[in-house]
Amino acid sequence: MDWFTLSRPPFHSVGLLPFFLGTFLAWRLENVFRFDIFVLGSFAVMLIMLSTYHAGEYFDIREDTISKSIYPSRFAGGSGVMPTGRVSGKVPFRTSIAAFLAAGLIGLALQFYYETGPYTLVLGAMGALPGFFYSTRPVRLVETGFGECFIGFCYGWLPVAAAFYIQAAYLHPIINWLSVPIAASIFNVILVNEFPDYEGDRESRKRNLLVRFGKSRGKLIYFGMTFLSWIGFFLSMEAGVPSRALYLYVPVALASIAALSLLAHNTQYNRKLMEITCGLTIVVNLGTTASYILAYW
Repeated sequence: MDWFTLSRPPFHSVGLLPFFLGTFLAWRLENVFRFDIFVLGSFAVMLIMLSTYHAGEYFDIREDTISKSIYPSRFAGGSGVMPTGRVSGKVPFRTSIAAFLAAGLIGLALQFYYETGPYTLVLGAMGALPGFFYSTRPVRLVETGFGECFIGFCYGWLPVAAAFYIQAAYLHPIINWLSVPIAASIFNVILVNEFPDYEGDRESRKRNLLVRFGKSRGKLIYFGMTFLSWIGFFLSMEAGVPSRALYLYVPVALASIAALSLLAHNTQYNRKLMEITCGLTIVVNLGTTASYILAYW
């Protein structure tokens, strides 16, 4: 059970659903779908996320321990397994490396055996390397002030583009448009989850975006990315996404407005409301991707 919790399976959905969207687009736009490639690609995505999460559990143990003691949250402070000592020492780091290498082997198989295209490994590396080095020292992208941007790219444009590419062997321009609201909304997922972690991150000198800018400016960034996601969604329809996507997006927009309202009223000082805000932000991200899938159905 500890290993299941450590791997944070619910959080794999934010990477897998955009990958499903890219696969679905290849089928709808190009009438191409290879089940074996889809399965292998999905496993590679899961392994990359597993590598990312396990490296984070190992390298963020100090701040996660502080965060869980000050502000317990199901959305922040890691899985909570490592501070308990139920999983020993360097094991998550070793499993992170193993998952990274396994994903690389799948990438080699896809490019050279299944002949999915010359940029297959490049696209895979664009996700695997930032994921692994997001928390891993000495690089630690999370502390550069741009870590959240890397997440937006790796969970926004990249899985949609990679899934489409390994099926169709090229990139359709519509991917660039519909990935904007997905990237902006996952950026907000990471940012809002930093609010419960704020004290622990600041005390351990983990200089992520929220620690650098503070909570007041962090809220403004959240608002700005929300507006970007709304604008991006409308622009994607102008670029060719079926107009029915707008009706499907209405519940997502309402959830987004609710999250904005809660954060604007200083929910970070109320643990229950902060949990709701974090949950709504994830719903917005998943709902945005689901709106596109259903619009193309």
